Amino acid sequence: MDLELRGKRALVTGGSRGIGRACVLALARQGARVAAVYNRESDAVRSLAAELEATGDGSYVVQADVADAEGVERLVADARSRLGGLDVLVNNAGVVSHAMLADLELDEWRRVVDTNLTGLFLVTKHAVAAMPAGGSIVIIGSGVALRGMPGRVHYASSKAGAVGMTRALCKELGPRGIRTNLIAPGIIETDQTAGLTPEGRARYEKLTALQRLGAPEEIADVVVFLASDLSRYVTGQTIYVDGGI
Repeated sequence: MDLELRGKRALVTGGSRGIGRACVLALARQGARVAAVYNRESDAVRSLAAELEATGDGSYVVQADVADAEGVERLVADARSRLGGLDVLVNNAGVVSHAMLADLELDEWRRVVDTNLTGLFLVTKHAVAAMPAGGSIVIIGSGVALRGMPGRVHYASSKAGAVGMTRALCKELGPRGIRTNLIAPGIIETDQTAGLTPEGRARYEKLTALQRLGAPEEIADVVVFLASDLSRYVTGQTIYVDGGI
């Protein structure tokens, strides 16, 4: 299906692996020119760069730390210059760790919140300055934000903040014709699930109504929908893509 994204300009943070990579490639396949942001060099970054270069449309990879204010400002200015503006922003960059409250150090709290929430704020603040009417902001959140999970106080707090930011942004940016939505994935096949034992995988699969884990491409499909005019009256929503947990 052609969702008429040809000519659209997109910025995807956390774009080199997992859900982010699937979003980058899905948008590119629909004709969008994409700036894929990554934090650290890796084989995944190099292979993605090669795939985007092969499209011949000016899509590219770029390194940045979303929690660094000056770096984000340079990142968005560069994307604005190279792409001519931004129509779509996918805020996917994030980190996660496991620590019970008694063992959760302040530095780790700050690391997670700075990336997952402050980084979200910084990228969005600069990106919307380059976004015309009809623009779409998509935030990749987590179902943990509202369900909670032991050992994830810092992570759940940062993702719950993203839900509030989505609602506030939709009110603030709506008069400009810019939509803001959040996707809350369930348990998705990524690097984080690669080490699951067969027993652990079976336990997670049984949590879902569909009795399986999700694929990154199934999140990317919803991102493409939210980037397109098919969702032109959808804003301020938290959309669960979790297989029915």
